[in-house]
Amino acid sequence: MKIIDHVLTDRGSKYAVSGGPAQTAADVRSFLKELKRKKKFAKATHNSWALLCDEGSLKNDDGESGAGLLILRTLEGAGVRDHVVVVTRWYGGTHLGGDRFRHVKEAVRVYLAACDSDS
Repeated sequence: MKIIDHVLTDRGSKYAVSGGPAQTAADVRSFLKELKRKKKFAKATHNSWALLCDEGSLKNDDGESGAGLLILRTLEGAGVRDHVVVVTRWYGGTHLGGDRFRHVKEAVRVYLAACDSDS
């Protein structure tokens, strides 16, 4: 499990991104369970995620409408399969409008760049 804390902050909302190997929906559930053992992630407003695998395109917005699809499309564009990516947001009290989509995409890009530099 790779976690990148404090990817960005905007108007009080804070973003983090995490990910790890996964091949099935059950793997994603296990990943999220492990992630949420960290109290701050369990208390997050949203833990949106996506996974490309043999089961197909799996995603979940976790209340952040459209975030799962955006993560999924970013993974498709990068050719990343069998790896779940979770974008976590702690809501800061101010609606971000369309900026939230830019932030989700940026969080995924930061994660993918970090994974590339680890290789």
